[in-house]
Order: sequence, then structure tokens, then C-alpha cells
Amino acid sequence: MLRFVPRCSGLLLTAFAPLASILGAEPGGGQALPPKPWMISEAGLPEGFPPPGPVDQVIVKRYPGYRLARVQGDKGSNGMFMMLFNHIKRNKIEMTAPVEMAWPDKTAGQPAKEPAAMAFLYGEPDWGSLGIDPEDDRVVVEDIPEMEVVSIAMRGAYDRKHFEQGHQRLEQWLAEHPEWEVAGEPRTFNYNSPFVPNLAKVAEVQIPIRSRPKAE
Repeated sequence: MLRFVPRCSGLLLTAFAPLASILGAEPGGGQALPPKPWMISEAGLPEGFPPPGPVDQVIVKRYPGYRLARVQGDKGSNGMFMMLFNHIKRNKIEMTAPVEMAWPDKTAGQPAKEPAAMAFLYGEPDWGSLGIDPEDDRVVVEDIPEMEVVSIAMRGAYDRKHFEQGHQRLEQWLAEHPEWEVAGEPRTFNYNSPFVPNLAKVAEVQIPIRSRPKAE
């Protein structure tokens, strides 16, 4: 099991586990969703998104199509964040969680050393306008089609170390499930701001996947 929090914090998380299970249940008594982890919620999810989690468990998740504003480049996380924040402020777009970080494969089977892009997800797929932001051509608004991913939620700092640990777990899962194949580049979904202590932060490491065609 991966552990990213001090021992004392485990008592706090255990205390909130019953509440987390209630929050993760589907309204109306329907089929239960995977338990939502105890977390500090700072913004709403985009329309139709599943909740984050469960922590330290590899699962397959499906996401609907969604719209995002993305920044590519080498400006670092703080620089990319401010470009995107200014974009949504200018366009009166409500902030949502998670923030998407792209980790493209630079060499065979190995992720990049640092995120190559950051994206803010729009709350609804018809908000705003597609294309380059006329006020800042580094920001591009795109529509992302629905997808399936293999995912693991983790606690801890939003750094390369934790990304690589999650990525290794997903690679192991894919090796054990040959019925799936990789359909895109790895990413992280970060659900909390820098103001949240690392022990309480929740992120998901994900790899897009699709069913492997059956051999004839």
C-alpha cells in the first residue's frame, strides 16, 4: 500500500471514513459509486464527472465529453496557472476542480520529467468559445471527447514523485489486464489548491484506455 501522509493523519482520515462513504453513495438509493475519499472540496466538478477516488485503488472510470482551456509550454506550474486564471476571470468562467496536468511520454514507456501542459475544465461543455483566446494566444479552448481511463487516487504533494508512483501502479495494472490498451497520454487530476496541506490533498493519476481488439 502506498502511504503519503504522516501516521497521525491516518487517525483523522479513519475518523472521517463513514462520512466519506455516505458522500460517495449515489443519490436516490441507486447502485453505489466507489467511496469518495474524505477531502476538502474547494470547487464543483464539471457536469457529469464521477467523484474522485477511491484512494490507493486502481479502477476504470468513464468521463463524458467536456470543454477545457489549456496552456502548453515551459512556464512552470505557477505561470500556467496564472494564465488560465486570468482567462477564466476575463471570460467570467466559474472555477471547477480538478485541474488537469498533462504528462506526455517523451521516451518509450517513460513519462516526461515535468508536466507539459495545464488545463482548467469548464463546468459545462457549452460554456465559452472554442479556439485561441484573443486576449492571450497561449490559452486554447478545446473540446475533449468522452473517454475511459484507468485511474488511481492518491494523497500527498502534487509532485513528480507521487505521479511516478501512481503511474507505475497503473502500468502494473495494464500488464495484468491485456484486454485493455493505452489510448492516450498520462495525466493527473489535482483537486486541491496550494492552500491545502499536502496530507489532505487528493489527486488522481490516469491513463486513457480502450478495449483491445480481439485477434481474428
